[in-house]
Parts: sequence; structure tokens; C-alpha cells
Amino acid sequence: MIRSQLKTILDDCFDRGVKAGKWSNNGAGKYTVEVPKREGQGDFSTNIAMVLAGIEKRSPRELAAVVSEYLTEDSHFIDSVEIAGPGFVNIYVKLARWHEVIGAVTNLQDGFGRSQIGQGKRVMVEFVSANPTGPLSIGHGRQAILGDSIARLLEKTGHSVYREYYYNDAGRQMRVLGESTRARYLEELGLEAEFPEDGYQGEYIKEIASALVSEHGDSLKDTTDITPFKEKAEQLIFENISGTLGRMGIVFDNYFNEQSLYADGHIDSVVADLREKGLVYEQDNATWFKTTVFGQEQDRVIIKSSGEPTYRLPDIAYHREKFRRNFDWLIDIFGADHIATVPDVLAGVKALGYDETRVQVLLHQFVTLTRDGKQVKMSTRKATFVTVDELLDLVGVDVARFFFMMRKADSQLEFDLGLATQQSQENPVYYVQYGHARLCSILRQAEEKGVSLVPFADIEPTLLDQPEDLVLLKSMAAFPGMIEGAALDLAPHRVIFYLIELAGQFHSYYNKHKVISENIPLSQARLALVNALRIVLANGLKFVGLSAPDKM
Repeated sequence: MIRSQLKTILDDCFDRGVKAGKWSNNGAGKYTVEVPKREGQGDFSTNIAMVLAGIEKRSPRELAAVVSEYLTEDSHFIDSVEIAGPGFVNIYVKLARWHEVIGAVTNLQDGFGRSQIGQGKRVMVEFVSANPTGPLSIGHGRQAILGDSIARLLEKTGHSVYREYYYNDAGRQMRVLGESTRARYLEELGLEAEFPEDGYQGEYIKEIASALVSEHGDSLKDTTDITPFKEKAEQLIFENISGTLGRMGIVFDNYFNEQSLYADGHIDSVVADLREKGLVYEQDNATWFKTTVFGQEQDRVIIKSSGEPTYRLPDIAYHREKFRRNFDWLIDIFGADHIATVPDVLAGVKALGYDETRVQVLLHQFVTLTRDGKQVKMSTRKATFVTVDELLDLVGVDVARFFFMMRKADSQLEFDLGLATQQSQENPVYYVQYGHARLCSILRQAEEKGVSLVPFADIEPTLLDQPEDLVLLKSMAAFPGMIEGAALDLAPHRVIFYLIELAGQFHSYYNKHKVISENIPLSQARLALVNALRIVLANGLKFVGLSAPDKM
């Protein structure tokens, strides 16, 4: 918030310089205002002089002197300005402006950090998209949390978000699922059955088979059609998946079935359109898409010699349907194993006449469960892999969500079970949530001692003059900008990093400064600071789907 105010002031200085003939308007919007990485380089720093110097072919320090002169005329906001290095302009903001952060936070409450930067842009976020062949694995869990937290952040920044889950309930995988279920059903009846060589081995298949016995008895024992087995398996598995997602607080606006692309003629239509554009040809009894036209090293098969489409074709058709639904921004969240698929799909989108730059693909790396630095292979009840439900049973929803967001999507994630199950400040989730609970506790103690929390207008903010006060004020002021950046860059890990840092700053403050004392004006000033911190910490947690407990 302080940075955006400063940017407005700097823009006014730029306009003044243009009117005064100091520089042209060619540098408009090309300079930045940043928080320096090192201490002693100002509260903020701008590269405006160096940007203008490159455009105007002038000395950057000469231009920096003009900018500094304009800036220092704003004595209400700016404390001092200095020119550093080749022409950076370092800016120090008056302490009184930092104090106003408390008022802004307490006035907006849970609205602090929200913005309308998205301007109602329609965004579809596609994530999870696991076929109904088994429970969600921990890899799906990471994707689910990434997608949900990104969707939440986009909503907080003024985007109109639509969550979609894409799945296929036919094809080879589902056929094998039906065959696996039928084999287990016959075994439940005490009959011999040949289990598919690549069948689904999880205990959950036996549970589905048991449900079929309860429902149908042995009436299906002579049925060679796998449809009833496949349909029952799909139904129960999707109920399981929906229950797991619901446990994590994830709700979808739509489940899109791949089979509808075939039933509605979209697959054939895509092939016809590509053929009409001369981008499809036949070779070796297969149908090929000329992806080399779009920079690929080789063309790709879209229909095999068997007549069965490759995965690329329905994916291209699906993305065309996304565009036809008039979304401004299409976000796909996939596992890293989709890396080879993405260029083909984007080539198909472009070939069909759509702007492929409106599609943004986020690929996440895999998850490894560890304990004491060693990989953990948990024995599982439901599958031959670790399920999300098992993880949630072990660590809880908040811990799972927090840990899944602790690394950038493109980084391998080691989920440390030993750390995740600790209820101590070593556990980052506990550390942050305990910070919020401690802030709530301070406010309760103040009330019990008769020290009232008063509006910002009634405190003496000049009493908040310690370096640690300023650290907290600066961090709170950075919150709205951090949220905007995390949303636009699809980077929820930034929110987690911010929360850990803010909690650490507060814990250090609390260990050094007594909030409630016999000095009532100082106590009230610090209580106002504590209350603002409580709001920011709670907003940060809730914006990405985490709880903010009052007590722990």
C-alpha cells in the first residue's frame, strides 16, 4: 500500500518532468519502485533515472538529481532521498506514513489485501483432473492444493474464477478398472477369476467388489460385460475423490467428461478443421498433425493406425471448448509428466485460430514423503500408493495444505512427516498459527486487565518508534502487493514464505517488548499494532484456505 502510494507520487514527478521539458514521455510506465534487498538503501528504491538516461541519452545521476528534487518537495510523505550507485534513487518514507498502516488494516479488516487488479477477468483454473480409477494420491493432493490456493488468490484480487475438473470415464484405463473389479467380485463369491495382468491392485477394488455382492448377490457372476463393474467402480471412486476434495475444502464448478467431446462431435470437428487448413496428413495408416509448422522437431500422431486417438487430440478439442466458453485466461495445472503434452496442445490451439498465449500451464514436480531425511513408503489400506486421505488422517488438513504450498510448484517437494506431526515451533504451520493464537491471547489479556483496544485515531502512534515496530509496519504494508504478485504469478508459496517471516518478526517483537504495561498510552499503541498484525496474519492464512485458530 505504501509502495503504491509512492508509485503515484513518482508518476506525478515523471509527468512534471515531461511538462518542464526535462525528459520525454517515452519512459512512461517503464520504471519501477522496489524494496531494496539490503539495509541502508532506503525504504524503497527506483530505477527511474537509469531508465530515462537510456532513453534520453543523458547522465543518470543528473536525471536522478531532478527526480530527487521533485520528490523532496512532498514533505508530507517523504522523509529523505539519496542518489546511490550509477543513479538509483533511494527513498525514505516518513514514520507517520508507516503508522497509518495500522489504521488502514483495522478499517478494512478482512478486506485488507483484497484488490480489483483482476478487473473481473474470467479465469478458468483446471486442476486435479484425475481419472476415476482410484483414490487421490499425494501427487494429486499437491495439485489440488496448488489449484485451489491459486483460485482463491485470484478471487481475492478481483478475478472471476471458474474451477473445472476434467476426466475420462472410458478408454483402456477404465476397461482395466472394470475387469479388475469383476475379478475381485468373483473372488468375493469364492469363484476362480483371472485378474488382469496390469489390473488395479488396491484394497479399494475389493471394497467395491464387496459392495457389488451386497447389492447384486451372485446375479452378475456369469456377466461377461464389464459395464456394471466399471460403472460401480467409477461411482464409488468418484464419491471417494469428492469426499477427499471436500475434506480439503475444495469445490469445483464443473466436472467435464472427455467422452462428451466424442459424443458431441468435437473430436471429428477438430480433425476436419486441421485437415482443411492443410495441417493433417495420413502416413503409415495413422493420422498426423503437422506440429513442425509450429516449431516442433517432429510431427505428432493424433489418430493411431488402430483408429484410436492419441491423448493429444481430445486435449486439443477440450481446449477449443474452453476458448468457446469465453474465458479470458486459461490456467492448466498438471504434473511434470505432462511436459511433453503441452507444446502439442498449444500448437493445436494456435492452429485452430486461438490465442495460445491466453493458456498458462503450471507444471508441478512430484512429492516424496520423508522422515528423518529418509523416504517413507507407508503401507496403505486403499491402494498401492499413499492416498491423500491417509496423509490427512496423519497430519490434518491445515498441515497438508501448508506443506503442499511450501515450495514453488516446479520444485521437488519433500513432505517431512516427522516435522509435519510435531506440535512445536519447529513445525512452520504451528509456528504461524501459534503466532495468530498468541496475538488473540494478548488482546484477551488486555481486556481482562482493563486496557482497552481503541481506534487508531485515539492512539499515540509516535510511541511506536522502535526499530521492531517499523519492521512489523513495513511487513504489513507489503501484504497487499504480495497477494497481488502471488495471484498474478500463480505463486501461492509466496504467501507461505510471507506468513512464516511475519510470524517470526512478531515472535521476536514479543520476546523483546512488553505489550501490556502500566504505561496505558504505550499499551494502547502496541495493542493497536497487535490487532493489525492479527488481522493480517489471519487474512494471509485464510486467503490460501488455512484456518487461523484463536487458541492453541
